[in-house]
Amino acid sequence: MNKGFPKGYRFAYGRMYEEIYGYKFFAQDNLYFVGLLIAAVILYTSGLGDLPLRDWDEGIVAGVARNIRQASPGSFTWLFPTINYGEPYWNKPPLIHALIAISYRLFGFSEWSTRIVPALLSATSVPFLYLIGREIFIRRSAAIFSALVYLTLLPIARHGRVAMLDGAIACWFCLAIWCLLRGRQHASWLLGAGISMGLICLTKGMMMGVLLGSIILLFIFWAYPRLLHSHYIWWGLMLGITPAIAWYGLQYFRYGTQFLGISFGTQTFSRIWKPVSSGSSPPWYYLLEIIKYTLPWLIFLPSGVKLALKSRYANWSKLTLMWTGVYLLAISLMATKLPWYVIPIYPGLSLLIGVSLDQTWVRRQAPLPWTIACSLLAVICWGIVLYHKLVTTFLEIELMPILVVMALGFTLTSVLLWLNSRYFIPVIISGFYLTLLLLFNSSHWLWELNEAFAVKPVAEMLKQHTPPQVKIYTTYPHLRPSLEFYSDRVIVPATDQQILQYWQGEAPVYLLVDQEAINRLNLTSQQQLGSEANEQIWQLITQRKNLP
Repeated sequence: MNKGFPKGYRFAYGRMYEEIYGYKFFAQDNLYFVGLLIAAVILYTSGLGDLPLRDWDEGIVAGVARNIRQASPGSFTWLFPTINYGEPYWNKPPLIHALIAISYRLFGFSEWSTRIVPALLSATSVPFLYLIGREIFIRRSAAIFSALVYLTLLPIARHGRVAMLDGAIACWFCLAIWCLLRGRQHASWLLGAGISMGLICLTKGMMMGVLLGSIILLFIFWAYPRLLHSHYIWWGLMLGITPAIAWYGLQYFRYGTQFLGISFGTQTFSRIWKPVSSGSSPPWYYLLEIIKYTLPWLIFLPSGVKLALKSRYANWSKLTLMWTGVYLLAISLMATKLPWYVIPIYPGLSLLIGVSLDQTWVRRQAPLPWTIACSLLAVICWGIVLYHKLVTTFLEIELMPILVVMALGFTLTSVLLWLNSRYFIPVIISGFYLTLLLLFNSSHWLWELNEAFAVKPVAEMLKQHTPPQVKIYTTYPHLRPSLEFYSDRVIVPATDQQILQYWQGEAPVYLLVDQEAINRLNLTSQQQLGSEANEQIWQLITQRKNLP
């Protein structure tokens, strides 16, 4: 790579060399792009349809997409999305829902066809991050390490697989950043940055578009202010946001001010100062989320942040600090705090971790704290394995190989670190990749399913014993969108007083209740239609007088 340049200037003239001998490096970048994409698709789609959809977002997204798929021709449900039996859905624009509806048309209704579109978009963000690294880093190795770290980050790999919108947001934002950086030499690429911002608005609404767009504009103002004078960036932004503005305008003309009150009020701006649930979280909530779920890569993050602060006049430093700092500050100040809101920060963190690993790769010597931390992780993993193997029988058979592979990976990494071998980097990457692959082929990767009763058996009971499009009341206190999706029924949580009132009416009433509720309510003239032994026994009952 450095032939023809003095040894001391090999890195300074690296990009110039690539412009002269561009074909060779373009081909290599294509190979890395395809390789990273294949690795991401394998990881993010493995075991994708093995587990049921979870609440909340997966059940809601699947329900909206199904309505789009089942809508009659000419109904424009793809433009005016609905939930349940024709109720307007105003939470988010329907871009991803419409793509999932296309998946339903091609592959039928299943967990796999529901998740495949978000999973592929999340997988595509991995090679996009590599391309970003190629634009801002001199050495290709820094871009490769950044993409591999991002590939094996647990929050990205796990949330990117589910039928939610945040993996797509990460993909569109990485695409926008890459187009922006390409636009430094070829201004027409700036059109892509603006269109990508429009895709963000069509995926998760204007608020997310404004937040991420502000980060891009601040970065341009700080690092490349001349780009603000290019008409390409403003034309691209106009092309991107015009469809989003048109969608919001059409909803307003059809539904009036009620749409504005819910879409911009309850579902958007009110989340800034009011939590969506009764509980609230402290400002450092997302810092704790990052600490909990980014191991083992958290070990290498402080060195990357330190290096970025030291090189704060470099454009890669400006990008990563603006990306991570502004976004983390914005979501930390919001009253509503949900774990997946932090997803768009992980590409920026991966760039910081990648440059930290790259510096160690070049110097061939890792800091001592890295060695100690990886050794402690290895000891902890082996301790968990031995404890559950020798002391208890609680550990399920699926978890044992996952823990053993993770412990072996950390052990070999620690040995290489103690030997001052830089090859600990590919070892820890490959070890954690294999660990995630085993996790995603087990029944444990979607642990939120354990928070409530399994919905598929109950949904099958409801479909067998109730007429279509009926409303079912339940004593379970929380909404279960996944239960509504699988049963194709509306399930409404109700208080004891409401249930007694419905029961005394003339209209047929269907109740999904447990035995404790039956004893408590003391309903007369009841007829059991079905029963399902779940974590607790659920019974479907109705009034005897309304039976044929």
